[in-house]
Amino acid sequence: MTPWSVGWISPDPRFMRRASHAVLAGGGVWFTDPVLDEAALARAAALGPPAGVVQLLDRHPRDCAAVAARLGVPLHVVPGTPPPGAPFEVIPVVGTRVFRWREIALWFPERRALVTADALGSAPYFLARGERLGPHPVLRLLAPPRVLAGRDPEHVLVGHGAGLHGAGTGAEVDAAIAGARRRIPSWAAGLLRRR
Repeated sequence: MTPWSVGWISPDPRFMRRASHAVLAGGGVWFTDPVLDEAALARAAALGPPAGVVQLLDRHPRDCAAVAARLGVPLHVVPGTPPPGAPFEVIPVVGTRVFRWREIALWFPERRALVTADALGSAPYFLARGERLGPHPVLRLLAPPRVLAGRDPEHVLVGHGAGLHGAGTGAEVDAAIAGARRRIPSWAAGLLRRR
């Protein structure tokens, strides 16, 4: 949580650490991949007027439609471009029919915030030893999300796990992507330990 954002993690299923976010930018609050949570929506309402709900990943419908309807705002499902006047850029991350996976990330330049769904995460099953942030296990193995490197965010809000904030966050993003394949043995060993 920051003065301009609210994040919450759904209690079920616990191991997935499904995270949702509300970001105040451009005078409105944008919700990403939300799971309905009354207390979180109340905290988000205190940030400012709702502007829209963005579903970042084709398989993350979660409660996006219900939250958009409740707030009376548009739902944007994996948009290829930002809605008119939106205070963020859309970054296509994965768009392949082979895996049936379409995912975008959002870049809020006003906040220096990168918001991802599955491309990056901080839940334990994303991480190799010593990492606070790692690529999705499938992307670690096959195609690390290099398109997210080099932006130097101060905040990274992820779809699984807690967000990262502060100086050095951009370097952690770049390191997680650059070292994704090299750290496969450490990541796999961590999965076995956690089982």
